[in-house]
Amino acid sequence: MSGLFDLVVSVVRVAVMLAFTLSLVPILVWAERKGAAYIQDRRGPNRAKILGLTLGGLFHPLADALKLLFKEDFIPDGAHRLFYQMAPMFALAPALMTFAVVPVGPPVVIAGREVALQVADLNVGILYIFAISGLAVYGVILAGWASNSKYPLLGGLRSSAQMISYEVSLGLSIIGLVMVFRSVRLSEIVASQGTLLWGIVPKWGVFVQPLGFLLFLVAVYAEANRTPFDLPEGESEIVAGFHTEYGSFKFSIFFMAEYVHMVVGSALIATLFFGGWQVPYLADSGFVLPGGAALGLPGPLVLLLRIGAFVGKLLFFAWLFIWVRWTIPRFRYDQVMRLGWKVLLPLSLANIFVTGLVLLLIGGGA
Repeated sequence: MSGLFDLVVSVVRVAVMLAFTLSLVPILVWAERKGAAYIQDRRGPNRAKILGLTLGGLFHPLADALKLLFKEDFIPDGAHRLFYQMAPMFALAPALMTFAVVPVGPPVVIAGREVALQVADLNVGILYIFAISGLAVYGVILAGWASNSKYPLLGGLRSSAQMISYEVSLGLSIIGLVMVFRSVRLSEIVASQGTLLWGIVPKWGVFVQPLGFLLFLVAVYAEANRTPFDLPEGESEIVAGFHTEYGSFKFSIFFMAEYVHMVVGSALIATLFFGGWQVPYLADSGFVLPGGAALGLPGPLVLLLRIGAFVGKLLFFAWLFIWVRWTIPRFRYDQVMRLGWKVLLPLSLANIFVTGLVLLLIGGGA
């Protein structure tokens, strides 16, 4: 029975994770269109209707899905058929797999057994994230090379240079966080952020590693290939970059992969630097304020508040992705490389040195 229970729990967790991440894709597509319209002072999605209702453009993602599903699926002449068809899967799968180690809430007790609210509570959680997320570049490179076209090839080369450059700073930017919390396990990092600094300020990663947060934020934007780091696509320069020769459902998989990367990036920012599911002053018994005042709450409500806090933080940073895209113009290739190697990398190394010095002076981390 124990093995059956574990199997059922694992299947449910995987199903919930996939449903959550994939259901956010059409929501973010709609939010991007509406947000772009508001920022640029123009009309947003308002054409697709069902029974005369537009519901603020909510039917547009559904119309897009139906359109892409029924469009002709072609393979260009001269393309490498196997790699051409595998590339979209290589782009989407790593993004979905990365979310597996992100805790969406505290452990709960079901049938007398403690169950973690994450697919896999690995003791090498951060290392797993870098190992799997680094595979996403293969999808872009395969798409660029297998299409047998110059613009996709240029996009693939740009992507490989950009992702390798910023992967270094991305990893170094959270070394200071690991030094402070003394763990690479995401559940332990989130649990450590539930304490208070000086009895008042939440011990979130953004407060103990402010420079690390800024470096990680910029590197995540670059890794997600979002504006102002969308050189692999660069519509005004290389048509659409690595996916120029893709249409129909294969294109939609690349499109989905971009938004899943947004979801995963937002989840990691919330988890590592903003307490994850932690809510300031909220203990298992309810709210406990620094002055000693307490407000008792039932356990199920506390659990819902914590899960809701994680989802709310994720959605905020997903909106920040959209806000930045429609505010800052695309950087030039030389600017992107200069920022990665001459700004982010030295600052990441300096942050590690300063963090180690501070920990040595105060006598340790968390």
